[in-house]
Amino acid sequence: METPMVVGVDGSDSSLDAVDWAVDEAARHGVPLRLVYGSLWERYEGGRPSFGTDRPADEIMAEHIIASGAERARLRDPGVKVSGEVLPEDAVSALLRAGQEASALITGSRGRGELTGRLLGSVGLAVAGRAECPVIVVRGPERNRRGAFGRVVVGVGDPAEGSGAAGFALREAEARGCALEAVRAWRCAAHEHADHPLLADDAARVHAEQASAELTDVLREAVRDHPRVEVRRVPVEGPAHKVLVEMSADADLLVVGAPRRQGRFGLQLGRVAHALLHHSHCPVAVVPRRG
Repeated sequence: METPMVVGVDGSDSSLDAVDWAVDEAARHGVPLRLVYGSLWERYEGGRPSFGTDRPADEIMAEHIIASGAERARLRDPGVKVSGEVLPEDAVSALLRAGQEASALITGSRGRGELTGRLLGSVGLAVAGRAECPVIVVRGPERNRRGAFGRVVVGVGDPAEGSGAAGFALREAEARGCALEAVRAWRCAAHEHADHPLLADDAARVHAEQASAELTDVLREAVRDHPRVEVRRVPVEGPAHKVLVEMSADADLLVVGAPRRQGRFGLQLGRVAHALLHHSHCPVAVVPRRG
């Protein structure tokens, strides 16, 4: 049985954008799509009434949100198998549970009732920081969401962190039939040869060459598994989060890794992933890595 993608819905405009994006993503990968809505009405109302015709308003709303989201998905692409489910949990718990049997979790960037001035909704942030599977937060202008640039970007961290994000990014680029830009940011220390411009140039060249070599090391195995994808290795000077935010402006998808350390609680994102979830101009995929 094919592992589905899961998209969180709550009736907000942001979640509808996520549904549209998720339908296209499921079609690219040939997998089913499961819509999930976390509702606490059963806890508040004590379960479904055993008599009378009255039904909890939250239950009716939840069923309507799932039904309308599923109808929207089917209209967008009738070829994608779509199912929907209301789970009697808060949104984060429902999505994290659903993600245990998903190839990816997809959310909008801001939920229903959240302040419009916030950079990223609390649900998207919590799910991205705790899920066991890749999480895609759908954000950015419509042209980035619809894939107008034909470009996937992956931020490559320390080689010791592994190639999980690179492998995910290569699969995405292959499914989209586009190129992948693998970015490794590097920086010279502020004091490094500051009084000697020629030595500073040499130091910069050494850092750039090292970053390029690290890109090759991290990508080696993943590239071998996806030989048809054009891969551009891009060592760039600057803080990683700023470099990647800038590159997201003309990208369809930005991919980064995030730590998942056993026994640790709370959000496990890392500075770069956290910044991108708030500031990226395109959808962001956060790929968990164990360590």
